[in-house]
Amino acid sequence: MGYAVHPVLAASRSKKCRKLSREQRFAAGATELKINFAYFMATSQTEFKLTAMNLSPRKAVEPGSDGPPANPHPSHALSQPSSEVTTATISSENVSLPDPLELESLMLNIDASLRVHARHQFFSWTQGLLQNLLRHELLICALRSGEPLLFHLDSFATSVVEPGSFSEIFRRDTSLVPHLIKSWEDNYFRPVICEIGGGSQFAQTPLARELARLGADAVLVHGTYDVFGKLASFFVLALKPDSRGPRQIYLAEVLVPFVHLAWVRTQINRPAGEGAGAGPGTSTLLTAREQEILRWIHLGKSNIEIGAILGISPLTVKNHVQKILRKLNVQNRAQAVGRGLALRILSL
Repeated sequence: MGYAVHPVLAASRSKKCRKLSREQRFAAGATELKINFAYFMATSQTEFKLTAMNLSPRKAVEPGSDGPPANPHPSHALSQPSSEVTTATISSENVSLPDPLELESLMLNIDASLRVHARHQFFSWTQGLLQNLLRHELLICALRSGEPLLFHLDSFATSVVEPGSFSEIFRRDTSLVPHLIKSWEDNYFRPVICEIGGGSQFAQTPLARELARLGADAVLVHGTYDVFGKLASFFVLALKPDSRGPRQIYLAEVLVPFVHLAWVRTQINRPAGEGAGAGPGTSTLLTAREQEILRWIHLGKSNIEIGAILGISPLTVKNHVQKILRKLNVQNRAQAVGRGLALRILSL
């Protein structure tokens, strides 16, 4: 048996049902919207963090670099030094800036280097004022000429040994010198201190043995290179144990470019009488006695020692020295020796 529903009541019920359905749908939709919004926020934050992490390595790597990819955690990458950096480079970077006195000495050396135009001036600077900053027993200068290991060489020292012999030994060396050059290139063309003492594999090489006679057990090497990354000049400083460390590496990096420029100027700006041989009248510039005294000065003898050797008084030696300085137009004994070498009055 069925029941008939009044049309008005049926319409009222359908409106109520439709109203409840819309409210339920709105509540469900709001809940679903709330869930989706939370998921969207979580996803967006995660993607933002990943994006920030992915951008940092791209900024850390220079365009076109062939090195390994950067650390994906930049905060850790900044605190950990690269393992590819050599000990010499780390030491030079950790050195503090020069103090006022050292800075003054540095500026004086740079100014002095700009005044070098001849070999005797180069000798006076490197074996005089430069020694205050870069103490060394011997300086070997090598300028590449043509082939990779073909050099124009010169050596400078204030000791009694003949520095010229080191140039020839350096030229003939086939083990230590290539090793020094390769170590410098592997260190990204920055100064390197290499051991050559008794515990070194190169201790028995001719060059190391000759340097050992000067009391040097290590060498500091640095140089310059051309626009193609090829070796242009190379400088070797023989060091005693108390003359080496991070400070020497730092100062060599600052001063060697000035050493290079000064030495190159001595090769292209030779005054008259400073060519390959002695100029006319050079041999008669000093008397035989003055040349003899100059040779003893070159060997490091004092006026008293020279007087005892030659059988004359120290005062007489002093008078001869004053005449030598005046004739050579120099200020002191070291400059007189340098000028004598440049004019070939003295031989190495």
